[in-house]
Amino acid sequence: MTIDMTKVANVILYMLHKQVKHLNDKKVAIMLFLMDYNHQKHCGEKIFNEEYIKGSRHPEPAIVGELFDIVANQEDLDEDDERIYLMQELLDYLDIEIIEKEKFIELSFIKMEEEFDESLFTKDELKTIHKIVSLYSDLSPRNIANECFKIDEVRTTPKGEKII
Repeated sequence: MTIDMTKVANVILYMLHKQVKHLNDKKVAIMLFLMDYNHQKHCGEKIFNEEYIKGSRHPEPAIVGELFDIVANQEDLDEDDERIYLMQELLDYLDIEIIEKEKFIELSFIKMEEEFDESLFTKDELKTIHKIVSLYSDLSPRNIANECFKIDEVRTTPKGEKII
């Protein structure tokens, strides 16, 4: 199975609609992990079909993280690179603004015409999404990252290895 970018884009739309504070690429990455982790723990499968690797600061979604890096670094991809299709799927729903800070680059997400489409998700997936957004919407990316390290699987997984 491959990652479901339509679901990823729609969850970002949902977080924008719910006015999740500090919503940047890092917070999206961590929220996706928490949603997939919780859903897999309680329902036996992930929502987005993404793999998460333990980074030094927080769990990194393998494919989404790579796409965010491509946008942040304004890389050009070859036309036969399959990541172009994943990127296009994301950009069909959202615009991404690159914000250059003193020591890093941050991505900000901007809603376009598309609305959140809850029909893409099962009832259980929606429950998980609502739960995670409710719990963490006001926290900064750093504080949510700290929450991730309270999870045994995150703590015990060696850096650079797959968590889920």
